[in-house]
Amino acid sequence: MIFSNVIGALTSDSNTQWMALLSLVVLGVYFLFSDRFSENRGRQISLLPSITRSQWTSLILSLKLASFGPRDILPYFDNVIKKYGSLIHLKIIARHYIIINDPDDIKVLLSSVQHITKGPDYEMLEPWLNKGLLTSTDQKWHSRRKLLTNTFHFKILETYVPSLNKHSRSLVKNLINASDNGKSIADIDSHVTLCALDIVCETIMGVNLRTQEGKSMNYVKAIKNVSQILIKRIFTFWYWNEIVFNLSSIGREFRKSLKLLHDFTENVIRERRKILENVEQKKVDENGKKRIYSFLDLLVGVSKENPGAMTDKDIREEVDTFLFEGHDTSSIAITMAIIHLGLDQNIQNLVRDELYEIFGDSDRDATMEDLKAMTNLERVIKETMRLYPSVTGITRTLKQPLHLDKYTIPSKSVMVVVPHLLHRDKNIYPNPEKFDPDRFLPEQCNGRHPYAYIPFSAGPRNCIGQKFAMYQMKTVLSTILRYTNVETLGTQKSIVISTQLILRADYLPSVKITPITNTTRHIIL
Repeated sequence: MIFSNVIGALTSDSNTQWMALLSLVVLGVYFLFSDRFSENRGRQISLLPSITRSQWTSLILSLKLASFGPRDILPYFDNVIKKYGSLIHLKIIARHYIIINDPDDIKVLLSSVQHITKGPDYEMLEPWLNKGLLTSTDQKWHSRRKLLTNTFHFKILETYVPSLNKHSRSLVKNLINASDNGKSIADIDSHVTLCALDIVCETIMGVNLRTQEGKSMNYVKAIKNVSQILIKRIFTFWYWNEIVFNLSSIGREFRKSLKLLHDFTENVIRERRKILENVEQKKVDENGKKRIYSFLDLLVGVSKENPGAMTDKDIREEVDTFLFEGHDTSSIAITMAIIHLGLDQNIQNLVRDELYEIFGDSDRDATMEDLKAMTNLERVIKETMRLYPSVTGITRTLKQPLHLDKYTIPSKSVMVVVPHLLHRDKNIYPNPEKFDPDRFLPEQCNGRHPYAYIPFSAGPRNCIGQKFAMYQMKTVLSTILRYTNVETLGTQKSIVISTQLILRADYLPSVKITPITNTTRHIIL
């Protein structure tokens, strides 16, 4: 079955079949008869629990993983961890991977300032994101991280709140329209994704794409297409070869979509530069309010003050990076929170009662102080991200040995942390499949290992935009619950997730959105 699936995948692209076969032969000979590890490093690897003790078992596993669909990855490694324990070695082609699932080991890895080099899978993102904050390392990463941290200062995040409110209200309007005459919504995730994209584009780029109105759909489709192709490449080892990938049909499609994304971003940068030349003469907008600067505006400002520190290419790679990370990762959390709120009316009512205490009958927009006061909603969001962490895998390539409690991992190894597996460890979270926001009550969090919950990663390479993401999720969800009741027409078991660049929902139960008649009034219109 494994071999037939692999051959089927090869023959699906006739233009590159012979190149893929040649690549398989070359890679097979290479990994069967060579190993980059020295004798000492090889001895250290031999001491680790492993599912690939021989070159042949490594070949079989490599082909098996290549035959997997996106839905197969998490269940497979979940079974591996349950069978072999919290640390397991495996070899794919000529790469040695070590999966760790113990919070103590994860802390040693992620808290280190030495082990910050991302794994080889991130290299496949570079044609899109270049050497931005997500993919860069060493001195460039350190200097870029320090620079960009300033753009997520509390005072700057506060200026984004009006955009969060505006697009959240547009989402509620669209959901109510989609539910007209009692209809259920089968694609709630699509609505949420467009809202999240609108928010991130306006705050990061300073451009209102109006994707919720059907605008700029070619750009939206290009992002989705590039993501799907990269997923295919990461999971299919013969596409690791640059020649095979570039000559393949998906490689050509990748370059086509990539050009659209980069052209769009570069055009936006040029336009924002022109606008900022005029804005510099005006510190307030036409309404007399202090002018709001987008993330991109801030980068352009740095570039003008110090051109050597931030070129147009540098700006583009960061805008591309934050656009991807900012809308995709938060949209899955918002979507899953909606589904679970619709499955449990008691939890939904608890959050709505909290919102009533904050807003009463007022139709006013949420403020930063309001968002901070939404503690019940925050627990719902945190529990959602426990069950459905958007980042499916965190990898690091070791440049020097990593000393764990029981083992020393040699340099050149690739360390892997899978938040989905960590967050469903029954030793940390009893009854882990149950959706229970009370896990994040203060008394429940006390004593829990700080690296047992890492939806935004952790350590020096944690998510720089996690506060923005939390404000975004709170604004969207609170707006939905202030004005509508959510009912999910299904069960948690009917949810089907898959491993892609981020966690995706392949199937979700339909959702029924009902306006709360005594509060809707003019809220959305």
